[in-house]
Amino acid sequence: MNFLQSVPAIRRIDTARDDLFAIDVVGHVSAADAENLFGLLEAAYALHKRIDVAVRMVDHDGVDWIDISDDTLKQGAVHALEHIGRCAVIGAPDWTTDARHALPASSPIEFRHFQAEDEDEAWKWLEARQVGAREKPSS
Repeated sequence: MNFLQSVPAIRRIDTARDDLFAIDVVGHVSAADAENLFGLLEAAYALHKRIDVAVRMVDHDGVDWIDISDDTLKQGAVHALEHIGRCAVIGAPDWTTDARHALPASSPIEFRHFQAEDEDEAWKWLEARQVGAREKPSS
């Protein structure tokens, strides 16, 4: 199956905050998926000077880093530094350490990783909630 026939690995999550960019990363991320992600982020930056980000990893199966343009990666890092305040990563893998090392030591972005079972804590940390999320049964 080629990338035009595959299901996108980057899927938006609707939230109650319009300045929160929330996505699911599902399965394998192709270069086309990554380019699409950077485009979605640019649209969010155009609407809001500062945003927070939630990234929920679902059955993650790697990223085609070698196929993503160096210019896209550099521009993505610069724009992230200009616009992102907090970034919550939910699930595995925890790539927050790699992200911190890829950015300058003085980066203003606050990264935090949450295990999948601690997702509710991630939403609290971001002062947000997913819209249309299935309610958990009460105990």
